[in-house]
Amino acid sequence: MRIEQKITVDAPRRLVWHYVTEPANYPVFMEGLTRWEVAGEMHKGLGARYRMLLRVGAADVGGLIEIVEWQPEGDMAWSSVTGVDQRGRWRLRELGDGRTRVTFRFAYGVAGGGLSGLIAERVAAPGLRRRFNQSLLNLKRAVETQRESAAVG
Repeated sequence: MRIEQKITVDAPRRLVWHYVTEPANYPVFMEGLTRWEVAGEMHKGLGARYRMLLRVGAADVGGLIEIVEWQPEGDMAWSSVTGVDQRGRWRLRELGDGRTRVTFRFAYGVAGGGLSGLIAERVAAPGLRRRFNQSLLNLKRAVETQRESAAVG
């Protein structure tokens, strides 16, 4: 199952990049996240790992993920190491006038789940779409507030 959502943030790409690549921000903006912690010595960057759980219905699902792509101020992608099979990506593109187009992509599946796995994937999709949509709105609000605070201070 794949989910893709986009939002425009009224802030330069570098500010958005610094926000989405800072692990401490995930519990703040990512809706439904019930566990998020750095797993290992690397805090961020290519090869960094995180233990994460996301509320899906009545269950917390997730596992260990690893950053597999890191192109500063443009793209960051991860893939699962253990737990639910998942891949995700943040893609940031400069729009001009200090605005950034943020694209969030998330793909997941129940490996070897057969028909019941397929049903579980489809049942989870609407809730995940809502959570990710709210997460992007939270991200926009946080970065734009941060930008305004920096302009005032």
